[in-house]
Amino acid sequence: MAWKTLDDMDLNGKRVLVRVDINVPIVDGVVTDSTRIRRIAPTVRDILAAGGRPILLAHFGRPGGERRENLSLNQLVPTLERAFETKVLFAADCVGTEAELAAELLQPGEVLLLENTRFHALETKNDPDLAAGMARLGDVYCNDAFSAAHRAHSSTEALARLLPACAGRLMQAELEALESALGQPERPVTAVVGGAKVSTKLELLSNLIEKVDYLVIGGGMANTFLVAKGMGVGKSLAERIMKDTAAEIIKKAEGLGCQIILPTDIVVAETFASHAPHQVLPADQCPEEGMILDAGPDSVARITEIFGQSKTVIWNGPLGAFELEPFDAATNAAALKAAAMTRAGQLTSVAGGGDTVAALNASGAAGDFSYISTAGGAFLEWMEGKTLPGVAALDQAG
Repeated sequence: MAWKTLDDMDLNGKRVLVRVDINVPIVDGVVTDSTRIRRIAPTVRDILAAGGRPILLAHFGRPGGERRENLSLNQLVPTLERAFETKVLFAADCVGTEAELAAELLQPGEVLLLENTRFHALETKNDPDLAAGMARLGDVYCNDAFSAAHRAHSSTEALARLLPACAGRLMQAELEALESALGQPERPVTAVVGGAKVSTKLELLSNLIEKVDYLVIGGGMANTFLVAKGMGVGKSLAERIMKDTAAEIIKKAEGLGCQIILPTDIVVAETFASHAPHQVLPADQCPEEGMILDAGPDSVARITEIFGQSKTVIWNGPLGAFELEPFDAATNAAALKAAAMTRAGQLTSVAGGGDTVAALNASGAAGDFSYISTAGGAFLEWMEGKTLPGVAALDQAG
């Protein structure tokens, strides 16, 4: 890979501008989930251990270029100090005299947090002058925010071109995991794509059928594909207007040697509720009043059989209404199979996307996956085969 890591950089005595994602949920001034903060701690600790002085750049919420106290990063200082186990100082801007003075006075062993980059309207416009102001604060640039890498912003793209640049530990792990799953994967490769709408994942499906051996489609998306195959889906969630597009994807996949796996049996209920009365039926026998809420046991057996033949699994989206018991059964069973194979060293498993992370956590399988991305949009755009500006800038930097 063309990008450098922290191990490739001389950090001793250097001020290291680290772009991080600490966009964490806060209720009444208290961080309710510090996962994103904990995940950047290895990068900060490694910079400190190498004699560098970390200076953190981050956005928080959507202030729209205005200063808003409820979106100030200052409120995160106590949580950061606990995660890094060191002193965290704060500067009330990310450029200008105050920020420059704070960076100059930063001592070895300390961390400096700069104020919300999006308090500047020019940040989201990838303004070169704003990036130049940030560059004056440091000697080295480190991007550890893969989740923001699909945005060409001053702190993610323009800044990377102004200083010697590298990927942080979290960014490195994410890029290596994705490269192993889609770049140079061990075959056969199976992709699991679920969720509600085909229309939001057209580019994803089109890219995957060119790269994987099996494409398992679940959730509401699967219903649209069943409609494309001439089956009735009752009152199920389905984009009937997309049936021709789904049919085209099926035809294209056949020509590329990619097998699309759809449910052969379905779990049907008449109400969208936990523990609603339900029945298992063949996929082509959904009643007019029925809603397909999960894939059935035969479908799950087929999916787990395919996992058993695979060396790599990429997962985005649940197979059914995972938030409602017992309509989480297919997602849970497939996830636990992938987790067990990964644990046994038989499979590389990479997953990402909001609902995916929630579903895998609920199933108890998440801890055994090779890598789970919390990056959302950036993860999807990578899977779609798009170039991410924040990563491309690292490729060309330094």
